Amino acid sequence: MILTLALKEFRSLFAAPSTWWMLALLQFILSWFFLARIDDYLQVQAQLAQMGNAPGATISIASPLSGVLALLLMMLIPLFTMRLIAEERRNGTWILLSTAPISATAIVLGKFSGLLVLLTLIIAANTLMAITLALGTNIDNGLVLSNLLGLWLLAASYAALGLYFSALTRQPIVAAFGALAVSFGLWMLDMGSDKVRALSPNAHFQNLNVGLVSSADVAYFALFIALLLGLTIRLIRHERGGK
Repeated sequence: MILTLALKEFRSLFAAPSTWWMLALLQFILSWFFLARIDDYLQVQAQLAQMGNAPGATISIASPLSGVLALLLMMLIPLFTMRLIAEERRNGTWILLSTAPISATAIVLGKFSGLLVLLTLIIAANTLMAITLALGTNIDNGLVLSNLLGLWLLAASYAALGLYFSALTRQPIVAAFGALAVSFGLWMLDMGSDKVRALSPNAHFQNLNVGLVSSADVAYFALFIALLLGLTIRLIRHERGGK
C-alpha cells in the first residue's frame, strides 16, 4: 500500500504544471552557477598549478554547486509538501483517503516516499552535472558521493518537516510558509555556537559537503526524519480517531 501511495503522489507531483516550472527554474539556476564556477576555475587554473596542494575541480566546482542546491531545496520543498495533505484538505479529497482502510503510517510513508522519489531525481541530475567534470579533468569520486548522500539526507529532512506542517493545517500557503520559516530558522542556527550548530541540518550537511562522512551526521538526519514522520503519523491518527 505504501508503494501504491508513493507512486500516486509521484505521478501527481510530476504531472502538475507548477512542478515543471519550478524544475525548469531550478535547472536554469544550477546550470548558470555550474558554468560560472567552471569559468572562474579556468581563470585561476594557472595560479593553482603552481601551488603544492591546490584544490581540485571537485572541491572548487561540484561542492559549491551542491551547496547552492541545498539552499534552493530548503525554499522549494515546502512548495511540494504543502500539496501532500493541506491542499487535499482544502480541495475536499483528503476525506476519501482519511476514511479508507489504510493505516496512518502507510499514508504518511507513502506520501513521503513519493516526494522523495522526485527529490532524488533532482539530486541525481545535479550529481550528473558534477560528474561531467570528468570529461576534462580528474574528479574526486568520494567527494561526489559524499555530496550526493548529504543532499539526499538534507532533502529527506526538509520533506519530513514540510509534511508535518502540511498535516497541521488545511491552508497550503500556511503550511508552506510555516515549513519555510522553521527551515530558515534551523539554517540560521548554523551561525551560532558549536552546541547550537549541532541542531542545524545545514551544519551536518556542510560536513558531508566537504567529504567528511560521519556516523554522527547520518544519525542526526535519521533521528530528525524519524521524529517528524512520527509526529505526522500521530497527528493523522488523532484526526482519524486513533486509527
